[in-house]
Amino acid sequence: MPRLVLASGSRWRRQLLDRLEIPYAWESPDIDETPRPGESPEALVHRLALAKAERLADAWPDHLIIGSDQVALFEGEILGKPGDAATARANLARFSGHRVRFLTGLALLDTRLGRHRVCHERYDVVFRRLGDEEIARYVAKEQPLDSAGSFRMEGLGIALFERLEGDDPNTLIGLPLMRLCALLREAGLDPLAPGV
Repeated sequence: MPRLVLASGSRWRRQLLDRLEIPYAWESPDIDETPRPGESPEALVHRLALAKAERLADAWPDHLIIGSDQVALFEGEILGKPGDAATARANLARFSGHRVRFLTGLALLDTRLGRHRVCHERYDVVFRRLGDEEIARYVAKEQPLDSAGSFRMEGLGIALFERLEGDDPNTLIGLPLMRLCALLREAGLDPLAPGV
């Protein structure tokens, strides 16, 4: 049975992967996440998800390595992590009453066979109308400075939304588990198999 590695330092992704009850190791890859000139959002999340998995390939031979990356899109602009409270507040003020699309790239690299699969999932968030004071309170309370979109779906961020639209809500947190399960089964690691 292939062994599993998560190429991520995100505790949120680890919590999601824990739900599959498959033993795994994890390591945070160090890659440059800067978009290339003219690169589409889809191409960006594919490239970064695979780059994260490939960064760990030499250290984890004979493993399946999961890479994932996410971007937020608003009015055609790719948004990364805000990095500071002022940017997070400004982002949320822009999003008030609008739809924001999230693209999450997913890669599964089989270092035993030197093969990989890469895909992405889309998830839309429609924000309710937000006032400046509640935005400031939210950012101060949750500090979503390292989260694409300037909120944490897995936390108090749920209070910011009017509705969510997509196939797998785990996609919004950063690891599309339904698609991941399909890729794992294709690679010979069925989460529901006996002894897994």
